[in-house]
Amino acid sequence: MKYKSLIMANLFRKKLRTTLTIGSFVVALFLFGLLVVVHGAFNQGIDVAGADRLDVINKTSIIQPLPYSYRDQILRIPGVKAITYDNWFGGVYQDEKNFFPQFAIDPENQRVVFPEFVIPDDQWKAFLEDREGAIAGSGIAKRFGWKVGDRIPIKGAIYPGDWEFNIRGIYTGSRDNDDLTQFWFHYKYLDERRQYGKGLVGWYTVKLDTPDDGTRVVKAVDTMFANSPYETKTETEKALASDFAKQFGNIGFLISAVGSVVFFTLLLVTGNTMAIAVRERIGELAVLKAVGFNDRFVLFLVLGESLLIAAIGGAIGLALCKLMTLGGDPTHGFLPFFYLPGPMILLGFGVALAVGVLAGILPATSAMRLRVVDALRRV
Repeated sequence: MKYKSLIMANLFRKKLRTTLTIGSFVVALFLFGLLVVVHGAFNQGIDVAGADRLDVINKTSIIQPLPYSYRDQILRIPGVKAITYDNWFGGVYQDEKNFFPQFAIDPENQRVVFPEFVIPDDQWKAFLEDREGAIAGSGIAKRFGWKVGDRIPIKGAIYPGDWEFNIRGIYTGSRDNDDLTQFWFHYKYLDERRQYGKGLVGWYTVKLDTPDDGTRVVKAVDTMFANSPYETKTETEKALASDFAKQFGNIGFLISAVGSVVFFTLLLVTGNTMAIAVRERIGELAVLKAVGFNDRFVLFLVLGESLLIAAIGGAIGLALCKLMTLGGDPTHGFLPFFYLPGPMILLGFGVALAVGVLAGILPATSAMRLRVVDALRRV
């Protein structure tokens, strides 16, 4: 007689109870995956930040601009390999709900500073040659059904007026967690048409020769513009992304707290289920021991049932969560990075199995220590 036959027979003895217990794992692991996805979305910028990049923003606030003239001055600092600049646009496409980040960029240095964004050379060339050209991320292009050659109207919010752009290229990411929802266009096109803020940019991104130059360059930049009308605050890309994420509160603690409560509750539910299942089968377990099956067999039999429930429920829950993330960003741009990575799937499955072991260990130990005479006396 094999473990498999006995385990399956015992599980399907109470089909409703088994289904509900598996369902508990499905819900818990689906929620686990969703929490991981949300946590990853809020920390996306931190995870993908370049170790060799610095962000230079206005000391007052990131929404305050900096002079375009700072570009050449920063570029002369030893250790600075390249520099580019961006300006937030904040327009509306069709409807205010259609949010996605739009940036007026420096096309000459964008690809040098951000090599992780992949754009075909012919598309980039077409973009450079068209003053009204634009580059869209593959995620946002898929969302709206854009393709190369389309003309996209965007209504200015910060910069009033009707703006139109020609999609000349679509970029992809070299990593799974790269942001594919951005929309780029020429800074000069913005600077020529806007009515105020001419000659100003939103922020600079500096690419270093080596990450070791970071501390020295940070100090040099901020010292250079100290006591000027536009003082700067320079920090690593990772630090800036971390500061931005903290504005939403301690998301990591909240997610950990919710996850802990869910899995503790799941542990209690599964443990109670296995305890009831063992009590119902005391006579059968005693008979197994009486006909020659040892204590270890009984221990593994009960643990096997608990592990199988955890494995089935965990796999279904994680699979459902993964399928949901494959459908794209359900937040319509608020959390553009909506992805469940493979290592987190393995971690979730491991946690499910751990809960299965912990929930089954006490009932399994009780069954293993069961004396045949005492058990048969209860029947």
